[in-house]
Amino acid sequence: MAEVLFEYVRQGSSVKVTAIETETGIEAVVIVPANLPENQMQMKALQKLRYIMQKKADE
Repeated sequence: MAEVLFEYVRQGSSVKVTAIETETGIEAVVIVPANLPENQMQMKALQKLRYIMQKKADE
């Protein structure tokens, strides 16, 4: 995995975190509590991104 960009959009008491892998453009979106530390928000989004990338590789 090359570089991953993160985007955060607060929606009330939640945050929508989008992780984008720059080389492929594959995105993963998770909704997490707004009081979660930023590094944990990134971890959850990254886990989902890896899952999506693995599924695409298995196809």
